[in-house]
Amino acid sequence: MILDVATLDIIPGQEAAFETAFMEAKKILTSMPGCISHDLQRCLEQPNRYILFVRWQTLEHHTVGFLQSFQYQQWCRLLQHFCDPFPPTLHYAPVGRKIYRGF
Repeated sequence: MILDVATLDIIPGQEAAFETAFMEAKKILTSMPGCISHDLQRCLEQPNRYILFVRWQTLEHHTVGFLQSFQYQQWCRLLQHFCDPFPPTLHYAPVGRKIYRGF
């Protein structure tokens, strides 16, 4: 399992609209092969900052299966304009386990 983590800085005042758009965008995410689960959290100290955790079966399910898909383009159309800037994502793997690569 791979954990994909993105910190999302939303344009101030757009938080409610972002959350509404995310409800639609998460349908795209959960429909993707290899997507195990996701969790969106809002920062208490900086209410326009969110962190998104997505668990994937493999790194390639995210980097190839999702990021190179038509569905990712839809995802970006729904969410990208709320972020300043659109964030990079980092990938994490459990410590002490072999990372499975490939589909």
